[in-house]
Amino acid sequence: MPKHLVTLVAQRALLAGVILLLWWIGASRLPSFVLPGPQKVAQALVSLWDSETFALDILTTCRRVLLGFGIATVVGTVLGLALGASRLLARFFEPMLALFNTVSSAIWAIFAIIWFGISDTTTVFVVFMTAMPLILTNVWQGAQTVEAQYVDLARSFHMSPPQILLKIYGPTILPYFFSGARLAFGFGWRVSLVAETIGASNGIGYRLRQAADLVQTDQVFAWTVLLVGLMLVLEGGVLKPLERRLFRWKAFSLSSRPASLQTN
Repeated sequence: MPKHLVTLVAQRALLAGVILLLWWIGASRLPSFVLPGPQKVAQALVSLWDSETFALDILTTCRRVLLGFGIATVVGTVLGLALGASRLLARFFEPMLALFNTVSSAIWAIFAIIWFGISDTTTVFVVFMTAMPLILTNVWQGAQTVEAQYVDLARSFHMSPPQILLKIYGPTILPYFFSGARLAFGFGWRVSLVAETIGASNGIGYRLRQAADLVQTDQVFAWTVLLVGLMLVLEGGVLKPLERRLFRWKAFSLSSRPASLQTN
């Protein structure tokens, strides 16, 4: 195993140990309904694992988040490219973007309840309205950094619009897109729980509210630990490898440009 990887694992293990120690000390001085200890939360995790609805709740929440995020990615990327390529469209729609970024997810959740009731659509809509403006803004900013001379030169070589999009805009907006997408996914995951607490009859957010209503603090902590674990798995097992792969694609795209497009 590489030395830097061993050091990283040791650092993460030390951090986890410090957190567990502080947690255990705090739990030993407070009532369990306020702060349950690690052992009690571990027992609650086992209880959740054995429940009939455990897998369904996790899969339901993941499906809602991925669906809302997927729609937000497509819509945000297309609109971001359109606004970045047209100053007229950008000036016209800029106030709408400010509106989307100002309205909080809680307000969107209330609107969703009114419009869609208690259904999957409520959570999907809230995730979409939270993630889409972030992706749109980042893609728009990335598209604005594309140098016009590269686009004009590509057109002089009779490159088609899809080729210009792939070879000129793609490598430039990729870092902006991925930065916005990672942020949007994190926010979307969190707001999905808020939406599920008020507009769903299953899912992780619904179970959290149910446990809180019954003052089952150990189960609230168990679901929280599970959520943190899922996010760490997604971050380390999916998002970071995907980022490395995408930036390798970017480097390949840059190297494959015509020589005249790689110089000022």
